[in-house]
Amino acid sequence: MGFIIRWIATAIAVGVAVWIVPGITVVGANSAIAVIALALILSLINVSIKPILQILSLPISIITLGIFYLVVNALLLELAAWMTTGIFGTGILIDGFGSAFLGSVVISIVSVIVNSIIGPAQTPTYGGGYRRY
Repeated sequence: MGFIIRWIATAIAVGVAVWIVPGITVVGANSAIAVIALALILSLINVSIKPILQILSLPISIITLGIFYLVVNALLLELAAWMTTGIFGTGILIDGFGSAFLGSVVISIVSVIVNSIIGPAQTPTYGGGYRRY
């Protein structure tokens, strides 16, 4: 259930980025399906590939005081946009790296805001209650 909620939060953040960032446009007939498909691919990439890239880029991230993580996010957004248009035939088109960088910053900020409204992830405990993280 937690993945679905985070997927919805990512979809909201991607929708805001498509709306705000001038270099990001929707490709396909239905923009809502394009945003939802991109959010799905981006969520799966964030769960699987992003931790590996963060570990590999740790030395340069330490040197740049964490700014390089924004570059990693922009590259993963480009990858998700490319995969979405290839797999689903609909998605977003990013004009260049600058638009991807700005889009990843907007998605990160909106995701933090939406996730703070939703609240922390809850996991069931053996006693029948929920534990907050």
